[in-house]
Amino acid sequence: MTYDDFCQVAEKVVESLPPKLFEQLNGGVNIVRQKKEDGEFVLMGEYVEDPLMGNTVYLYYGTFAEELKGAPREEWIDEIEETILHELRHHVESLAGVDYLSFEEML
Repeated sequence: MTYDDFCQVAEKVVESLPPKLFEQLNGGVNIVRQKKEDGEFVLMGEYVEDPLMGNTVYLYYGTFAEELKGAPREEWIDEIEETILHELRHHVESLAGVDYLSFEEML
């Protein structure tokens, strides 16, 4: 999947979701061309809370391209949707003052 196709799919996923999920996500959903690694983890997406930049979801196209190399388009679409929903869960939990998903990720 090309970067442009990736962006179009991500945009369609975002548009299909209830606007309420995006409240206070003032940085929006952004796509980064590069791969992202965080120590031992390779990140498909990330939710970032920054006092200056606000709350933002990032999707790392480079990571998707590496991890899904040769995969069918449907697998890409499923992974994009799953990643967006995952990062939005971090956002909604943060607004609620809980962090259950981070705990689940450590298991």
